Amino acid sequence: MKAEVKVELKEGVFDPEGENVKKALNLLGFSGVKNVKLAKVYTIEMDKEENVQEMCTSLLTNPVIHTYDIRKG
Repeated sequence: MKAEVKVELKEGVFDPEGENVKKALNLLGFSGVKNVKLAKVYTIEMDKEENVQEMCTSLLTNPVIHTYDIRKG
């Protein structure tokens, strides 16, 4: 069993890494970049089906500032 979990900051939460990347891209001449938002993707391989949602809420995310999407495959 394999699951991918994409974790992003919620809308309205400041993303300092994304802001720094945007500024660097603009300095390199990519003036059309309006916003950069970073995300983490966790690829979890398991022997059997586990409760991936519980993994997200107990360790992988902070529900106050993060959203997440689970894709099982």
